[in-house]
Amino acid sequence: MSADERQRLAALHEYRLLDAPADDELEAVVRVAAMVADVPTATLNLIDEYRQCQLTTTGFEGGDSARSDSMCAIRFSSGEFTYVPDASLDPTYAGNPWVTGLLADVRFYASAPLVTPEGHALGTLCVFDARARELTEEQIARLKDLAQVVLALFERRRQARVNAQLLAEAENARQFTDAVLDTIDVAVVAADPDGRVTVFNRTGREWHPGIAADPLVRPEEVAERYKLFRTDGVTPLTPEEVPLLRALRGGTVSGAEIIIRSPDTEPRHVVVGGRALRSTTGAPLGAVIAMTDVTADRAQRRALEKAHTDLAVTIAELQRSNTELEQFAGVVSHDLAAPLAVVNGYLELLAEEYRERLDEQAEKWFTSATRAVARMQGLIRALLTYARAGSEPCRREKANLGEVADHALMDLRDSIRTAGADVVIDGEMPWLAMDPTLVRQLLQNLIGNAIKYRHPDRPSRVVVAAEPRGGDWLVTVTDNGIGIPESERLRVFEMFAQLDTGRAGHGVGMATCQRIVERHGGHIWADAAPDCGTTITFTLPGA
Repeated sequence: MSADERQRLAALHEYRLLDAPADDELEAVVRVAAMVADVPTATLNLIDEYRQCQLTTTGFEGGDSARSDSMCAIRFSSGEFTYVPDASLDPTYAGNPWVTGLLADVRFYASAPLVTPEGHALGTLCVFDARARELTEEQIARLKDLAQVVLALFERRRQARVNAQLLAEAENARQFTDAVLDTIDVAVVAADPDGRVTVFNRTGREWHPGIAADPLVRPEEVAERYKLFRTDGVTPLTPEEVPLLRALRGGTVSGAEIIIRSPDTEPRHVVVGGRALRSTTGAPLGAVIAMTDVTADRAQRRALEKAHTDLAVTIAELQRSNTELEQFAGVVSHDLAAPLAVVNGYLELLAEEYRERLDEQAEKWFTSATRAVARMQGLIRALLTYARAGSEPCRREKANLGEVADHALMDLRDSIRTAGADVVIDGEMPWLAMDPTLVRQLLQNLIGNAIKYRHPDRPSRVVVAAEPRGGDWLVTVTDNGIGIPESERLRVFEMFAQLDTGRAGHGVGMATCQRIVERHGGHIWADAAPDCGTTITFTLPGA
């Protein structure tokens, strides 16, 4: 099917005439056509894709027939008037079933095409007779006129249907608009071009009990009539400040805030937006505004602002306190380290000079003192590390995790060799946004712990791996050591936490790891390893 034929059929169906009864006017036109041509039979034919539909006839019983059998379908699309005095003598029509006697014995045949202004042929106004005859020029002209009358009736019928549809849609839209306006919790107010209030929706009426839209209220009386005030709740709005009138004069209003103080309701803080209304020709129609109740929001905002101020003071105080605590930890740890070094020195001198003269009890005391000093020195070093991890700047840069891990392994080479541990950097390591010094300390702590708490019955193995997760990377340190009980996996990151697993330590190392990870904006947690041991996982941002 050609594009022209598709468009023609679309135009035909737009009129919705097929298979519909013809009205009296169309029947009258067909009767007049028969009279003009001085023939007993005439018909109004519409031609669709497959058939000829005789919409109304005179002088015979009409009906549908195949388009391939139609005499009118042969030339109607040309848009030209067709006239054959004797169809049985015309090569084009002589074999047609309407001529041969199969459907009829047509001899005289004439048809005026029904062509829309857009050039689409819908069918024909057809007159015919069983005997040959001639038409005058006047008769042909009048038949063409009648075809135009038919098209005008088609168009009037279509326009009436469209108008009825538009009217129904407009009424539905009006009802829908009224329903929406009365459903929403936003007050909608409209005014005519003179600034007189004409529309109040349900919410607007609720905000102004007993006061409806009153076109008799003059614009300069609107603020007084509807109790409109500035945001101080005391100063009445001037006519220049009333949002509805501002929209009428200026075209738009956005984000205006006012107070409504109706006598029988609590003061209402509202935000107003609106605009002027104009017709398609630019003529002013009035203005409309929408008012949103933000009373609770503004009260909450004031409370939040006060809370924010109080919180800022508290945060500043906490930051000052944390800074002092970190400085205190650093100073105290440093000041304790010096006398402990002296004590340790004297213990070493005692061991060199008097070890052989000590009895068994003195030897126990000496050993206990040496261990206590070593433990205290280890605790002080851990506290210093923790303090530095929190106080020193986190200087992020693009660094390769594999290189940082290699440096950590260099720091641990003696411990790794002594334990006979196998430490593996699994796969290609990513480039991350991190402080290389802090992350080196983080990996050194985690790998060192994995080696320190290895299982006595199997060779120690530690695997460091990384995988992307969104914009971050998950870094894992997995060992096959003694493991951490599930009930202790959260507490292991607490300061000075001592687990009931036979682990000997100061309880500071994992807290230091957590502090380093959080300073990078990440998280750290502990899980059981797939086979045995522990997996420590932490997140770091990608470079």
